[in-house]
Amino acid sequence: MRRAIFPLNKSIGLLLDPDKSKGETLRNLLTVAEVCRTDYILAGGSLTFSSMDNLIDEVKKYCSIPVVLFPGNLLQLTCKADIIMLLSLISGRNPELLIGNHVTAAPFLKDVRDKLISVGYILINSGNRTSVEYISQTEAIPSNDPEIAVATALAGEMLGLGMIYLEAGSGAGNHVPLSIVEAVRENVSIPIAVGGGITNKMEIESIFNAGADMIILGNGCEKNPELLRDACRVRDTLR
Repeated sequence: MRRAIFPLNKSIGLLLDPDKSKGETLRNLLTVAEVCRTDYILAGGSLTFSSMDNLIDEVKKYCSIPVVLFPGNLLQLTCKADIIMLLSLISGRNPELLIGNHVTAAPFLKDVRDKLISVGYILINSGNRTSVEYISQTEAIPSNDPEIAVATALAGEMLGLGMIYLEAGSGAGNHVPLSIVEAVRENVSIPIAVGGGITNKMEIESIFNAGADMIILGNGCEKNPELLRDACRVRDTLR
């Protein structure tokens, strides 16, 4: 799969944390993902001590869904994924997450450039401080200020990034506000992914209708695989 067709319009991604996604629980979730034709499996997390290679091998053993690397840090880099998100945390001002880590990673990734998709990663305040904010040492954009989110997304597009990821954070109390998704969609032409704090079918439909090209689900599906089924049903009705 080439980066030119990533992400598919109105697509669903299932984010797996290597520390939490193991054994029979993982296999059962992958079975659900395969049956409901989930578009992508994302692998990564803010803080993980487990092997990313082992998780990707396990995913590929039990399903045929493309695997997307969503690296939380340099230790999570691997070339085994089908697609690799090169994340720039453009909502923060931590230089390591804007360019420093990318310089370190470039020699490792230079031979798999066809797998790379440059992503402007934007944290949106979700009502409580998330692990992403703590680990990245950055503040999220206020949820009531679409103008800052729009300006940040525009800057990312103007810098040549291929995608914007609006993130409420793992375990977020609320999903990214629809007003922010709508405002960003009206102002950028590159694909938009939305993740964090999404808990039900109505929210999924509303976020897609607000302009998201891709919705990424994580913790909610591990606790309730039916959420993944619902998400794929919504996707199928909107495509």
